Amino acid sequence: MTSFAEFGLSKPILNALAREGHTTPTPIQKAAIPVLLKGRDLLGLAQTGTGKTAAFALPILNHLAKDRRRLSPRHCRVLVLAPTRELALQVKERFDAYGAAQGLSTGLVMGGVAFGKQRAMLHRGLDILVATPGRLIDVIDKGALKLDSVEVFVLDEVDQMLDLGFIHSIRKIASMLPQERQNIFFSATMPPAIAKLASALLTDPARVEVAAAKPLKIDESVIFVEKPNKAAALVSVVKQDAFKRGLVFSRTKHGADKIVRMLSAAGVSAHAIHGNRSQAQREKAFNAFRSGKANILVATDIAARGIDVPEVTHVVNYDLPNVPETYTHRIGRTGRAGAAGVAISFCSGEERPFLRSIEKLKGQRLTGANDEQGDADKAHHPRPGKSENRSDKDRQRPRRKAGGKPKANGALAGANVDAPAGANRKRRKKAHPSKAPTFLSNETIGADRAGEKGQQHGEGRPDRVRRRRHRGAAGRQFSSHAG
Repeated sequence: MTSFAEFGLSKPILNALAREGHTTPTPIQKAAIPVLLKGRDLLGLAQTGTGKTAAFALPILNHLAKDRRRLSPRHCRVLVLAPTRELALQVKERFDAYGAAQGLSTGLVMGGVAFGKQRAMLHRGLDILVATPGRLIDVIDKGALKLDSVEVFVLDEVDQMLDLGFIHSIRKIASMLPQERQNIFFSATMPPAIAKLASALLTDPARVEVAAAKPLKIDESVIFVEKPNKAAALVSVVKQDAFKRGLVFSRTKHGADKIVRMLSAAGVSAHAIHGNRSQAQREKAFNAFRSGKANILVATDIAARGIDVPEVTHVVNYDLPNVPETYTHRIGRTGRAGAAGVAISFCSGEERPFLRSIEKLKGQRLTGANDEQGDADKAHHPRPGKSENRSDKDRQRPRRKAGGKPKANGALAGANVDAPAGANRKRRKKAHPSKAPTFLSNETIGADRAGEKGQQHGEGRPDRVRRRRHRGAAGRQFSSHAG
């Protein structure tokens, strides 16, 4: 197939494709459209950016145009599920664009929108409903929608939906659908969980697998910079002449907002998109980025899922991801459609383990934009346990034995528990002649324990503290020293 006309699509659809500038089908469209026009179930493996939305939208629109029916209140003929609001919005926009001249009704159900408006929209009945799983179940539970007349059921980005924990929601929604329907699944990967779901919901599906178009080149590099200096490094990167439109990834929502404020203070237009933003704010940010009014979009990984914006020249990992596969998903937002792209990652000393995991996954070392700083950083942060990193002086120094673990009765493991009181204490004093026993009040002990509890929750690794209980005439006191 070299043109869309060869598929036998309706004239209004062909005119819409021409207006959108689509002249030649992509590989996934060539493979999927003929199968779907026959009404078969489909299991498609394709990445975002391959044209898969049109691959299922065009046959659906063609079917609805040929078989027009009166819509029943609170019902829809086609149901499309997407994992995130942004992806759901993009899918609906594609249906609106390709079906503009057909007079079909489309709707969108997702979080962040007033329920009253969605109820009124659903009450009229819809040809096509695009929804996120969580909000869809909400409107069904409230009696605003019934699924017993769905003719086509589409699951887009199935792997992402499972990653976000929607598997039970999907099964619940599928149980409400009629037995006679066409099913369309699209996923970037095919782990066992998705294969099992597809086996349960699809009937004799055609399997179509198309690899993503390989970019001409993604120039990947790493800048070794400590956390306090990342802001200045980012400003320097985004003010380069080659930087036209870029995605900046933050590990946290708070961090994304902080980056936007910092860029704004430096005179750079940027918007943030994450789960704490209202739907109106997210749409405003996304539309500003897509239209070019803002050339920087700061995002968290979940909020950025499914975002497909052409001509992204740069991806900046302000924070390195702790999951190496996430790095691959992030940088895949640039270098689309054969264009060249740039991926820059900031790496602090504490993020070096993340960098090593990414390099292991890729099977190659990332080029350091400032290797001198990276080498210096390595010198100050040697890998623990490597004997080649020890100096000659360290080699001659005797190793101190590790302290014993507390036993159930409070005595130190390895201590002579049958010895007279004070014997073990004398041995500890001898090992630390310069340290006199420190007696802590009960208030200090309480603060100590609270601090340790906080540290166990990620606020830093506490020094190991050994305490030994002593009973005296004055009551109970505690002796403490760092081990």
